[in-house]
Amino acid sequence: MTVGVIGLGLIGGSMALDLKRRGFASHTLGTESDPVAAEAAGTIGLVDEVVDLDTLVARSDIIVLAVPVGTAVSLLPSILDRVGGTPSPYTCPGVDKPVGGSSSNPQIVIDVCSTKEAVCRAVENHPARGRFVSTHPMAGTEYSGPWAAQPGLFDGRACIFCDAEKSDPEAVAEIDRLYAALNMRILQMPSAQHDMHAAYVSHISHVTSFALALTVLDKEKDEKHIFDLASGGFSSTVRLAKSNPDMWVPILTQNKDNILQVMDTYIEKMQAFREAVAAEDQERIRQLIEEANHIKKILR
Repeated sequence: MTVGVIGLGLIGGSMALDLKRRGFASHTLGTESDPVAAEAAGTIGLVDEVVDLDTLVARSDIIVLAVPVGTAVSLLPSILDRVGGTPSPYTCPGVDKPVGGSSSNPQIVIDVCSTKEAVCRAVENHPARGRFVSTHPMAGTEYSGPWAAQPGLFDGRACIFCDAEKSDPEAVAEIDRLYAALNMRILQMPSAQHDMHAAYVSHISHVTSFALALTVLDKEKDEKHIFDLASGGFSSTVRLAKSNPDMWVPILTQNKDNILQVMDTYIEKMQAFREAVAAEDQERIRQLIEEANHIKKILR
């Protein structure tokens, strides 16, 4: 099994590491558009080989698209144009069978993007749609690039399969096996439903973290005071503000409608707190905090 990863950042690099370490992949390939990141990925050994995109597509049994969602939407159709039909002429060192898709073992393509509806819509009517499985491993950190990749990133986390009924059952089963190697639990839902829930739980967390960082930077002009006075609560709340804009700009624009809905609700809750504080209404402040405390029943 040769796994090729397009985009050797936090998610792609971490997947490549563990799929090889845990025996799912016998050989790993990677491609990266940033020359500095590509060199770093090769130097630190995220994959067995760093190759160009065409070579990766030709030689891989499973192709992992681990790039920002805007790039994925434009790149995915062209990748599906080239998979699933012809035996590959390439071989891996020490392996005497062809590496890559063949008529008896056609290739599979997955994406790992944080929004799914636009990605799935881009290939909805593609002849090779069955060879694509849309996935979202719910794991990550605020760091990016090949330097951020780490083993064990996905252990115990959930992975969402979207619109799986449009993928070949054999392809879904194989990708289920891939995520089992990463020690993830699988959930399935329609892509539109995924984007709604992701906005409500994940995407709003990043927006509020960005806004909090901007607020503190605007009000507290002395950076030393931020460093000296920041407690664990502030650090954990603002942690996501370190996230890479190249990833989050397309997420926030592609999932605009859902994110605007949850932002409006967030603003309403902030306004409720503001009114209670302005009125020195201790009972209302207590009520709002106690309502928020209900999250303890869900997250411990």
